Formats: sequence, structure tokens, C-alpha cells
Amino acid sequence: MTSNNGSPTGTARHGGVSPYLSSRIFTLRFTSTPRGARLARRLVAVRLEEWGVPYGTEAHETVVLVAAELAANAVRHGHVPGRDFQLLLRVADGPPSVARIEVGDTRTERVPPRPGRLPEAELAEGGRGLLLVEALADRWGWCPRLRAPGKTVWAECALT
Repeated sequence: MTSNNGSPTGTARHGGVSPYLSSRIFTLRFTSTPRGARLARRLVAVRLEEWGVPYGTEAHETVVLVAAELAANAVRHGHVPGRDFQLLLRVADGPPSVARIEVGDTRTERVPPRPGRLPEAELAEGGRGLLLVEALADRWGWCPRLRAPGKTVWAECALT
């Protein structure tokens, strides 16, 4: 696991939080294992608390659940042996305050469907995590990574 709290993930081209708003950023690489996904979820929860989004609030629980699902998907569907996944959490102040979660993995050939196009057949056998993300996040999507192989799946949740 490697920390780089000020570095973007290289996915800025897909809209989202305005760079002109004040924001707090947390980014870290995790081993692509269930333990890495659990640690990512826990650190998102701790960081939100430190940034004034208290435990037990709807906003806190929503962001943590979305981050947990994206991290679990990176481990389950984006795992490449010997490669980590990267999580970025950005909370932008300003009306409205928004949390953006980005999870990047190095698997290029397995990509999620576009938002609003989750296939029913796949959901019957698994894949309910993206259903949760779609239901809880205000926006979500994915894009190819710019500086490395793979993709980044992102979601944005209003904190109000």
C-alpha cells in the first residue's frame, strides 16, 4: 500500500467536482485482495469523520457503502495478479458539498456497463454492487485510465 495524498489519479477528464472549489483529497493504493478492500472502506470512514462527516449520518454511511462496493468490485472483477487498486476520495466544499470516490484497477478487458444499463441477467447471479452504487450515488460512471492500463470507476454523492 502506498500513500500519495496530493496526487490525482489521472482521471480528471470526465467532469465532476469543480477544481475551483476548496476540496480535501485522500488517495491510497491497496492490495487487490478482500483485506485491501476492507481496509479501503475503513480508511474512507475514518477520513470522512476527520473531515466533518460524522459516523452514523446518512451521508457518511452512503459514501462508505459506495466506496466499499467500488473497492470490492476492483478486487473481484479488476484483479490482475501482482497489481494494486487505487482509491481516491475527494470532498469538495461548496453548495452542494460533494464526495467523489474513484477506484482504479489495471484490468482493461472487464468493464462495467454504462450507468442506467445494468443487464438484468448479470444481476440475477451477482453484480448487485453496482445496483447499490446506482441507487445511492447522485452520479457514477467509468473511464479508461490515462496514465496506466485499466479503468477507473467513479461515483459522486452529495453530502447535504
